[in-house]
Amino acid sequence: MDRSGYTQEWVDRYNASHQHPLNRALHAVGIPMIAIAVPLGLASLAIAGLRLPALGLFVSGWVLQFIGHWVEGKPPAFLSDWRFLVTGLTWWVKKLRGGSRR
Repeated sequence: MDRSGYTQEWVDRYNASHQHPLNRALHAVGIPMIAIAVPLGLASLAIAGLRLPALGLFVSGWVLQFIGHWVEGKPPAFLSDWRFLVTGLTWWVKKLRGGSRR
């Protein structure tokens, strides 16, 4: 299977465990918070004053996602396979582009 098929299969599996509208909304906010926090956290090693905002974004993003999974009634997908951490970001990008609406 080509790479795009592989990626779509993972996104479809991720999407299947994110069906509740509130869970989707919380992930739509939480995922970019975490995605921004990671490079911001790395930048905080060289730039003073970024550590607290990076930590705040990171923790808040995860809190939103765990609340979403509580509402959904399903555990986070990454607990079954760490690759879902990257798949979540791919799902978010596809959602922005108009995909993953199932």
